[in-house]
Amino acid sequence: MKLIIAYVKPEVLPLVKQALLLADITRMSVTNALGCGAERGYHEKYRGADVEIDLLKRVRFEIAVNDDFVERVIETIVETARTPGPDHTGDLGDGKIFVLELHDCIRIRTGQRGSEAIG
Repeated sequence: MKLIIAYVKPEVLPLVKQALLLADITRMSVTNALGCGAERGYHEKYRGADVEIDLLKRVRFEIAVNDDFVERVIETIVETARTPGPDHTGDLGDGKIFVLELHDCIRIRTGQRGSEAIG
């Protein structure tokens, strides 16, 4: 079992969510997040003052899956969250995916554990 955590731009949320549902990934948690990576934010003027915006809006997906679904989830997120371009490398700030080992999962309603609890 693995826990997949993905950070993507908020504007791709509907695309990623729809693509995951089409790939038969129906169980996920989605939260708003703030963070910065290689793009390091930007400066803008607000009421005449220079303001540094270094924490950018992102969306965080958390998806617990059995091992046979890991690659499907990763490929789906990468294909839909990457900025399209001629060289297929995307843009700075497209996001990151982390894959963590999940030691156990318990379904509260039934008491099931492990792979059965994930579904």
